Amino acid sequence: MSLQPDDTSPKGHAAQPRGWLRVVIVVPLALAFVAAAVGFIGFLSQLRGVETDPPHNADGIVVLTGGSSRVSDAMELLAAGYGKRLLISGVHPTNDANDISRSVPDSQGLMRCCVDLDRSAVNTRSNAAETRRWAHERGFKSLIVVTSNYHMPRAIVELSHAMPDITLIPFAVVGDKWRDEPWWTSGGTFRLLLSEYAKYVAAEMRVRLADIGLDLTSDLAEPAAAPRRPATAQANRD
Repeated sequence: MSLQPDDTSPKGHAAQPRGWLRVVIVVPLALAFVAAAVGFIGFLSQLRGVETDPPHNADGIVVLTGGSSRVSDAMELLAAGYGKRLLISGVHPTNDANDISRSVPDSQGLMRCCVDLDRSAVNTRSNAAETRRWAHERGFKSLIVVTSNYHMPRAIVELSHAMPDITLIPFAVVGDKWRDEPWWTSGGTFRLLLSEYAKYVAAEMRVRLADIGLDLTSDLAEPAAAPRRPATAQANRD
């Protein structure tokens, strides 16, 4: 006579908690993966594949340094009259106006009259803080924002949070590599997009928490320091 396994044995009872434990672990992970994948697709849908002229002029233009051709594109917008002044935010401390002029042909006149340099910003959040200060000092109510297409969603999140009273007009710079090959065929581009998506999600979460009064950081707060000289004076002095 064959013996049937006894489900009431200690071994049978021990298997049931382990099964529920797997469910408790696997199901949330699967849901999180699906949510992340859907969010990543939504993030990609925001990225422009071609450069388009701004729909209208603005009071000023701000370009966030860090990607190829951002500054030259911003200078072209300034030369075309899309804004009265240009802020180049995130300039390396060792660079001056002459360095930028050499990298952007025929820009010397604009550099002298209409370009301000921000050397304080070291990341997108501090870009937003310095841009807010610059725009408020000049009474600007609208800005054209120039940065790479993959960086634009996070830049708009940070800038909108820093200065909700100012209208932002995105001008997304599309790099040659982005135009020449699909992003999913390049491991480097794919890793860049995943990294930028993670930073974008973190920025969105922090901003949403701040909107309900849970501001865990104060990087965007106005520093209580001695008055600084305008960026224009620095650029002209250099």
